[in-house]
Amino acid sequence: RCVSRTGRHVGWSPGHNLRRRIGGAMDDRAYQELAEALDRLPNGYPRTDTGIEIDILERIFSPEQASVARLLDGTPAPVAEIAERAALSADELGAQLIAMARCGLVWVVERSGEPCFRLAPFIVGIYEAQVELMDHELAHLVEEYLHAGGAAGIMKPQPALHRVMPTDGSVPSEWILPYDDVREVMLSAETFSVRDCICRLQQDELGNRCESPMSVCLSFSNAERSARPGDITRDEALGLLEQTEEAGLVHTVSNVMQGVGYICNCCGCCCGILRGITDFGIEDSVAYANYYAVIDADNCTACGTCIDRCQVDAIVEEGGVSVVVREKCIGCGLCATGCPDQVPLLFRKSEEETVHPPADFAAWESARLRNRGLAAT
Repeated sequence: RCVSRTGRHVGWSPGHNLRRRIGGAMDDRAYQELAEALDRLPNGYPRTDTGIEIDILERIFSPEQASVARLLDGTPAPVAEIAERAALSADELGAQLIAMARCGLVWVVERSGEPCFRLAPFIVGIYEAQVELMDHELAHLVEEYLHAGGAAGIMKPQPALHRVMPTDGSVPSEWILPYDDVREVMLSAETFSVRDCICRLQQDELGNRCESPMSVCLSFSNAERSARPGDITRDEALGLLEQTEEAGLVHTVSNVMQGVGYICNCCGCCCGILRGITDFGIEDSVAYANYYAVIDADNCTACGTCIDRCQVDAIVEEGGVSVVVREKCIGCGLCATGCPDQVPLLFRKSEEETVHPPADFAAWESARLRNRGLAAT
């Protein structure tokens, strides 16, 4: 049921949400239970007073898809087990789950030679996969949700969803931590793909056109697979990294040491994660890199390049020179790589300040569930 950005889901009409709100024939129990299931995942999907989160799910999931997805959790399960929960035939449900996986609504992994499915989190997961669905209506629904408490509920819990990776060459090789070498992470992968940034698409639909390049979200894997739309070569992926660094975009990845499979290239005006800092006042919405920038006042020419390139407003002008606000610096290195005089430098934080990310996604999910007061399943 994936549709183009100019299309509509089958059964959708402009009066759809109104009919649900005034008690029309549509039963929204499946959507309510799906929202609860999503909020039980480590990433969270907090409920709001307005119920806007249900409107978002109705734009993304068909009633049939919601009825199945509500039965899933964060533990991958085989089709036969899910079919028993749903009281459906395994053959019928298997085809539906595969279609849902292609739309990013569920995740599929292979266990003991058979496909197993789990519910994808809303962010990072379901939402980022809706590139073709993003339109004016969905953009406004998501924006309303973020302001109604969605941003705080998803971005405040720790560990953060994303962490910052410093730009290539901004940190001396002897200081770079193994999981922070963005180029090495790319060189270790075999397949690469790129797609449009959902955050820039959303802001574009709101009328907030960003000058940053659109098609910059990189995914990569060590697994062999058949060719897909959006695939690029390793050299093209490395070239795209260079382009995003020149454009002044922050590299962010999943907040883990091992198992990184994508690199987002983010701006402070569009990226939901960085907007946690710039728009929603959530200082730790992203895990800062273990580095910080310093600008030598004696060598600074006050050209303003570093101020322009800083996506989180961590550099200001004071006394005719640029100054880094240490507690706001996320350690991205854009000031260091962009300065025409190479004045800003990145330094490694002390051991007392260093915060290592969770070892892998399973460790991240466990820590997040504990910190949200939820029992791991």
